[in-house]
Amino acid sequence: MGVRCSKLSLCCCCPSNINDSSTLENEKESLPGFIEYSLDQLKAATSGFCTENIVSEHGEKAPNVVYRGKLDGEDHLVAVKRFNRCAWPDPRQFLHMKWAMRLRVALFLAQALEYCSCRGRALYHDLNAYRILFDQDGNPRLSSFGLMKNSRDGKSYSTNLAFAPPEYLRTGRVIPESVVYSFGTLLLDLLSGKHIPPSHAVDLIRGKNFLMLMDSCLEGQFSNDDGTEIVRLASRCLQYEPRERPNMKSLVTALTPLQKETEVPSHVLMGISHETTSLKHTMSLTPLGEACSRMDLTAIHEILEEIGYKDDEGTANELSFQMWTDKIQETLNSKKSGDTAFRAKDFGIAIECYTHFIDSETMVSPTVLARRCLCYMMNDMPQEALGDAMQAQVISPEWPAAFYLQAAALFSLGMDNDANETLKDGTNLEAKNHRN
Repeated sequence: MGVRCSKLSLCCCCPSNINDSSTLENEKESLPGFIEYSLDQLKAATSGFCTENIVSEHGEKAPNVVYRGKLDGEDHLVAVKRFNRCAWPDPRQFLHMKWAMRLRVALFLAQALEYCSCRGRALYHDLNAYRILFDQDGNPRLSSFGLMKNSRDGKSYSTNLAFAPPEYLRTGRVIPESVVYSFGTLLLDLLSGKHIPPSHAVDLIRGKNFLMLMDSCLEGQFSNDDGTEIVRLASRCLQYEPRERPNMKSLVTALTPLQKETEVPSHVLMGISHETTSLKHTMSLTPLGEACSRMDLTAIHEILEEIGYKDDEGTANELSFQMWTDKIQETLNSKKSGDTAFRAKDFGIAIECYTHFIDSETMVSPTVLARRCLCYMMNDMPQEALGDAMQAQVISPEWPAAFYLQAAALFSLGMDNDANETLKDGTNLEAKNHRN
């Protein structure tokens, strides 16, 4: 069994907040280059390619095996792919996977590719089912093995030329639209449960025989409209001319409303065990921590209302005589109006008032940030809620409520592992404060 050691790219590409355009150019400059690792380094990272570290394999005829590992001097986990030999992809790669999970794979993959594109990594080598990994929560992630630095790496773009984009066959070059073409082949895989050559699929679509593409295992799991929409998206991605293909942003927009069973965790849809789901039950949580762990927003609101502003005591607010100026009085009035709206559960108005208070920058209040955090969650804005909870922690590092609210926001974002770790941090801090 040979090992491909040169220019191995490790870890997974995960979408995050891709809407902050002000930081994109800086991030492009700071992106790390590809690094070469020796065989000895990779052996050490995977404990000698220990079978216990295998996270993905497909039997003896598989072209590769993926191992979990940790590089020397690094804290995070990486994925190391060990190649065997070129082989035809597994025709059963998505068989028995539920329709809702297949749609989730498509959306997460499109989001990851859009994320890469926005950060100057629009090219991806040989996008196929083997590039998809699943994290501990069962969520699909895009492996970084396929990221390419330029469009001249044209020696082995595709596992099989039957799946290569037309422009690659014509010119030997890869362009961003080539990735969209490969994404179209993956949509076909998800729809049919097997690897179908694009040319054959396009013939079926043109002949209006696209129902033959449908996986019989999915019978009764989706409507004809949903199936037709996925076929339509795949057909657009597989257009011969690159300029006629959609971009990743439009694909994300199209796939989002098609999602099913969004409240069901991925590990449940996948039918796999989830080791961390019971972690929070082993911790001794305060009422606020317990409410955050359950995502009980009503209970969180009641507790924050009951606590009031007593946790703001000791927060630095060096204002001296300026407390009596009109600006300070206006700021205090904004907080008062926000509190009134918060008490009345008018969370939209509360956000406006608290934002005015925070933006004035004349006073700091972790409690206001905590209250606006909850208002954001009530308005289905978990990313903004997480930002407020993190800022509250910056202002008041010893405040357990900031950690608990972060956990609630992370649960809303589907980041259960991080949420459970944050709950644990809050619980430990609570115990420390009680001891002191």
